[in-house]
Amino acid sequence: MTRPRTATIRDVAALAGVSVGTASKALNGRGSLRADTVARVKQAASQLDFHPNPAARSLHAGRTFTVGMITTDTIGRFSIPLLIGAEDTLGAGEMSVLLCDARDDPIREQHHLRVLLGRRVDGIIVTGRRAGTRAPLSTAGGVPVVYAFLASAAPADCSVVPDEEGGARLAVDHLRTVGRRRVAVVTGPEHHHSARVRAQAATTHLGDALAAPPLHGEWSEAWGRQAAGLLLAQSVDFDAVVCGSDQIARGVADALREAGRHVPRDVALVGFDNWDVIALASRPPLTSIDMDLEGLGRAAAELLLKAIDGSPAPGLHRHPAKLVIRDSTVSA
Repeated sequence: MTRPRTATIRDVAALAGVSVGTASKALNGRGSLRADTVARVKQAASQLDFHPNPAARSLHAGRTFTVGMITTDTIGRFSIPLLIGAEDTLGAGEMSVLLCDARDDPIREQHHLRVLLGRRVDGIIVTGRRAGTRAPLSTAGGVPVVYAFLASAAPADCSVVPDEEGGARLAVDHLRTVGRRRVAVVTGPEHHHSARVRAQAATTHLGDALAAPPLHGEWSEAWGRQAAGLLLAQSVDFDAVVCGSDQIARGVADALREAGRHVPRDVALVGFDNWDVIALASRPPLTSIDMDLEGLGRAAAELLLKAIDGSPAPGLHRHPAKLVIRDSTVSA
């Protein structure tokens, strides 16, 4: 038995009644072609079950249609949503993402970088498990690089970061909208970038409505319970709490409930990160600030595609946060 011959771009062009060059442009979304011409070529390709050869496509375009992503987030708490968002954008252009876990190890990172450059990736996205800044990649061989979630320390690099300050202000504005006038702030370690940024933005935006100096501790429910106990023991007059994470907020909610304080009637509560497994399981479910990590991943991929096409956008780009309202601030 003889195998049926695989259709070629010449077959598609002949069936559609166009040149080979026009057929190629129509299938690859290049050039300025009439809509009916593009539709005719795509119909011919579908009729012939024609699929472009990736190797030939790469050779013709001078690209591999692959992008590397280097992360230090071994748990995937932040890198997985970023990856999903990036793939949403890159997948539309039939580009693949190669994920590399550097585990905060400079030697491992250099190994992954060499491998990615050896595979001739068209670009690289660098991300991590926490916001803040990091040293730029030592060398990328001229390949475009976008830093996502954490920023490069080099101002000329392209970095996309969550607007944590804006998120903290959203939390404060929401509490004011629901009638709260004395707001406490409980957050993570003072040396941690996100803890400092979120607390400083919230306290500045609160002004005279700040009930007490911000309380810094661990990113944990245990610290949330302890912090709530401190506020109550010190007889702080507060009717709301802005928390630096959902874990802290859940601990605060538990301690307030045990002390006979009703959430949200007596004390409204806002978390940060909108981590579903924590926010939805809290009693009551937490109003929280969502950094929109998937959207941030899409934004990083869009900037990378522009850089690959010769239109880089250097500098720091802030991606807006969103407020997700639940029962901890608004009674059912």
